[in-house]
Amino acid sequence: MLKFVKNHMESIEGIATYPMISLLIFFVFFALLFWWVFTTSKEHIKEVSEIPLQDDQPKDNTL
Repeated sequence: MLKFVKNHMESIEGIATYPMISLLIFFVFFALLFWWVFTTSKEHIKEVSEIPLQDDQPKDNTL
């Protein structure tokens, strides 16, 4: 089975570009995420972390 897949993949022209594109996309995504984590203000993080504890909406027990 693996031999069939390997031979089939080798016959496709330009197949080597797809792993490079996916690596670039994931690297850019995680680099931006890393940058956002370290540049976000502590006030914003505190505000977002307290959202689950807020009781602004009435509970609906009809389910």
